[in-house]
Amino acid sequence: MNTSAKKYTFLHALRPFSFGVALTTCLIGITAAWQDGVLVPLNAVLVLIGGLLLQSGVNLINDYADIGQLRAQQGCEEAIAAVLRHFRVGLLCFLLATPIGLYLVVDRSLALLLLFLLGLAGALGYTLNPINYKARGLAVALVFWLMGVFMVVGSYIAVGGELNRAILAQSVPISLLVSLLLLSNELRDYESDRAQGLRTLTVRAGYARARQLYWLLLASTLMATAALWLVGLLATPWPLLITLPFMYRPLRYLDNPPEQRRPLTPATGQLVMVFGLLFCVALN
Repeated sequence: MNTSAKKYTFLHALRPFSFGVALTTCLIGITAAWQDGVLVPLNAVLVLIGGLLLQSGVNLINDYADIGQLRAQQGCEEAIAAVLRHFRVGLLCFLLATPIGLYLVVDRSLALLLLFLLGLAGALGYTLNPINYKARGLAVALVFWLMGVFMVVGSYIAVGGELNRAILAQSVPISLLVSLLLLSNELRDYESDRAQGLRTLTVRAGYARARQLYWLLLASTLMATAALWLVGLLATPWPLLITLPFMYRPLRYLDNPPEQRRPLTPATGQLVMVFGLLFCVALN
């Protein structure tokens, strides 16, 4: 297997480190509904399955934008075939999630349909032309809403809740970390993205400023969490102290040279998972 083909293996395309995004955002919405005494258990199971299918779909279609570049190179036929195969599997994941979403819309609220359509459009537009908002430098901002706030609020409504200010506020810390995970991916790939002419936010702003934004998003997560506790929307914040070592770990990779920066994104993904799970505990 050549170097290009190794980069486009199914496991690499699936990006399992990012599953913490779908899992934790859905669980926060589910936990909040359970705390409010409105949880529908069947819907909670469906939300988790649907969320993981959508995350898988987003990940698997992510490399499709590389097709043009691969076709311009010699000996990349195997990599191109793998990208196309993953793209088809990604579309299948969206297809499998569709009946789950329609059931939840019919069972709960038409408002969910708008959230689902926005989420699907955002998923398809992440790297696919003509939208390709990753290349427009918009990914870090948009995933805050699409994979953060919308997922938490949508899950909350889908499992029995009604839209309110509390769930919107409670969605902010994990949404900031979702943006942080996306930013970590851009920081990791900064040199290769710049060489390929991919105008991500990090390429546009430069590595130094994007690194500062990483610190800012991390600090904002802590401040948003503290604010929730102070206004009574987070019952017991102390379990979240366990996340502090997980916050420190990715910071060690920020100043590394490119070849030693690869662990940055998986380490940030672990932070998202640990923080999200402990945030569910802190809600109770």
